[in-house]
Amino acid sequence: MDIYDKLMILSDSAKYDVACTSSGVDRRGKQGSIGSAAKAGICHSFAADGRCISLLKVLMTNICIYDCKYCINRTSNDTKRTAFTPSELAELTVNFYRRNYIEGLFLSSGVIKSPNYTMEQMIKALTLLREVYHFNGYIHVKTIPGADSELVTRLGLLADRMSVNIELPSQESLKLLAPNKTKDSILRPMGFISHKIQENSSDLVKFRHASKFVPAGQSTQLIVGATPDTDQKILTLSEGLYQKYRLKRVFYSAYIPVAEHTLLPSVDTKPPLLREHRLYQADWLLRFYGFKANELLDEQTPNFNLQVDPKCNWAINHLEQFPIEINKAPYEMLLRVPGIGVTSAMRILTARKSSLIDFAGLKKMGVVLKRAQFFITCKGKVMNQLKIPSDITLKTLMSDQHKLLTGFAEQLSLFPDPPMTREDVSQCLTEQR
Repeated sequence: MDIYDKLMILSDSAKYDVACTSSGVDRRGKQGSIGSAAKAGICHSFAADGRCISLLKVLMTNICIYDCKYCINRTSNDTKRTAFTPSELAELTVNFYRRNYIEGLFLSSGVIKSPNYTMEQMIKALTLLREVYHFNGYIHVKTIPGADSELVTRLGLLADRMSVNIELPSQESLKLLAPNKTKDSILRPMGFISHKIQENSSDLVKFRHASKFVPAGQSTQLIVGATPDTDQKILTLSEGLYQKYRLKRVFYSAYIPVAEHTLLPSVDTKPPLLREHRLYQADWLLRFYGFKANELLDEQTPNFNLQVDPKCNWAINHLEQFPIEINKAPYEMLLRVPGIGVTSAMRILTARKSSLIDFAGLKKMGVVLKRAQFFITCKGKVMNQLKIPSDITLKTLMSDQHKLLTGFAEQLSLFPDPPMTREDVSQCLTEQR
């Protein structure tokens, strides 16, 4: 089999791995080397200057000794198998880079023979790239669970980012669908990588020329929809991973049915793409907006409302905390208003030091007033076109079933209109997503 045929098979087998992330590392080109890395580099997207950034996303091999039910490369699946040699992969990467097809490499692999053997093959390929071809570009590599710590260390000194995929959010799901994997075999290397990154940070302070270990940090991936696990379980797990292992990203991958099995959704089931999107939005709230997983979901509501984004849904369910006064509210509360992001919240804090802010000023700062108008006041007033009935407080707009009550806000009119129903307001917020 020639290298082109291998590329077709192994790139197709890698398409279910999520790799669309910023590189997270700056490394300038140097004499005698090819390539560089920039924090703004993103897989299959566009940089601020309009350049298309891409990675060669490929497997070392799609041969695998494991039989994970959800995986297209499982050992029981009847599919065409092949493998790159380390020299083939290194040469292919460099040639693609020289032709300006790619700006980096995303390397994963099935488990051939054993985790250690697979890691050794990946290390050989990256060693050729770094030391023989002097490739200085971005490399993201996936660690094989169960491999020796020494091999993980060697691989981490060659790569910019590493990831250990959890795949399934619970030990029960792993036992059913991935019997060759255990929670401990996945979390152990994740903890080891986290410890090595912290240790390396201290070494870089003490020793100027110390080797960098995974300078862009580590990430992981969770499959959504392959098992009955709730959004609450997934998000709580993600929160724990961020806190304990200091991950750069948790990726969520909507399960695409690739096999017929009694334990999996039927092959004609559509991937839960909207659910995946809601998890990414909630993940953003965890990392940048100060939310906790138990604020967004609980035992009574274990899954996200697909009709509105998690932040708006939280605000609707906590109307007793609104409206807030834009000119007085603390930064933490500004971030909880739908339509106000991190940048616009900082602009509000800066602007109100010199003068009071009105709704026109908010719009200029980038606040999405179509969402924010229901939850804020400026100078003690609501937006001109809204009125809130004086005999109904915001707190009474919530029912025990986490739905809006009647009488929220109505359009000013020359003629009296009936108050908006809970369904009207819910639909209004849904349309303004």
